[in-house]
Amino acid sequence: MMDPQHWKQEKCFDPLAATVVREPPGAGEGYWIGAPGAMFDPQEQMFYLVYRLRRPRGVEPDRGAEIQIARSRDGIEFETIWRATKDQLNSTSIERCALRRHEDGSWILYVSYVDPADGRWRIDLVKADQPDQFDLTSVQPVLSAADIEAEGVKDPFLFSIGSQWGMIASYAYASGDSSSDQLHGTSDAYNTGLIRSATGLALSDDGYNWNWQGEVFGPADTGWDTYCGRIGSLWRQHDVWMALYDGSASVEENYEERVGLAWSWDLKQFHRLTPEGPLLRPPVPGKALRYFDVLDFPDQRFTYFEMARPDGSHDLRVIHQQSG
Repeated sequence: MMDPQHWKQEKCFDPLAATVVREPPGAGEGYWIGAPGAMFDPQEQMFYLVYRLRRPRGVEPDRGAEIQIARSRDGIEFETIWRATKDQLNSTSIERCALRRHEDGSWILYVSYVDPADGRWRIDLVKADQPDQFDLTSVQPVLSAADIEAEGVKDPFLFSIGSQWGMIASYAYASGDSSSDQLHGTSDAYNTGLIRSATGLALSDDGYNWNWQGEVFGPADTGWDTYCGRIGSLWRQHDVWMALYDGSASVEENYEERVGLAWSWDLKQFHRLTPEGPLLRPPVPGKALRYFDVLDFPDQRFTYFEMARPDGSHDLRVIHQQSG
C-alpha cells in the first residue's frame, strides 16, 4: 500500500500506447506537427485542438509555417476546420497557440509568432464569430518581449478561475551580455544558447488586456533541465496546481525537450517533482517528448503531446485514461 499522506508523481503511461492524432508533414529531421493547444467547449460538447506544422530550415515554407484548428466529438478523432500560414503575419515562424470561447460567445485565438519588427517572439490575439473564421491579418497585441522586458514571450496556455483569466507563457531572458543581433539575428533567441527559457504568469479581467506577473518557474540550477523550464499545461489535483513542463539541459536540446512534473499552492511558485530526470522517457533516446496539454475531467483525462519518431520527425498524439 502507498503512504496516503505522501504525494509524489503522476502515474506514468507508455507514450507508444497513445493514439496518433496528426502525422508529421514529412519524414526525417525537422518535419514536425504538434505544440498542441487543447480545449473542450461545454456549449457544443466538442473538443478543439490548435497546433503548428513545421518543416526543416531551407525547405519552404520552413520553420513554423502553418497552424491548424481541428474539432472532435470524442477527443481522439479530429477533423481539420481551419488553417493559416505565417505569411499572413509577415513572420518567420509561428509556434504554440491557444483557443478559447469568450463569455460573449465569440472565439479568441492567441497566437505566438516572431515579431517582424524586432525578431522577438510575441503573443497576439484575433477574434472571430466561429473557430473556422479567424483572420490573422487582424491580430491585436497581447504581450510583447518589450512589454515584459525580456528577449521573447510565446507558447500561451489559458485557464480561468471564476471571472479571472490566467495565462502561462514561456519567456526568454538573456543569460549574459549579448548584442541584439546575436540574440535575434536568426529570429529565434531560444536557439542561440544566450538565453534561459523560463515560465511566467499573466492575468486579465476580460481576456484582452493582460498584466504580466513575472516568473513562476525557471530552469534548474543543476540537472537535466538547466536551460529550459517551460510549463505547458495546468490542472487541479489534491487541492494544488499540477503542471507538466518541458525541460532541457542545453541549447543542443532546444528542439528535443522532455517532460517534467511540478506543483504549486498558489500559481506564484512551482516546485519540481522530477529533479532526477524526466517524468517519462521518450521512446527515441535523447529526442523530443514535449508540449503536453491536459484536459482533466472528473472521470477521465486526455493528454495531448508532441513526440519524436525514430526518423527524427515529430507527430501529435493523445492518451485517453479513465479515472479510478
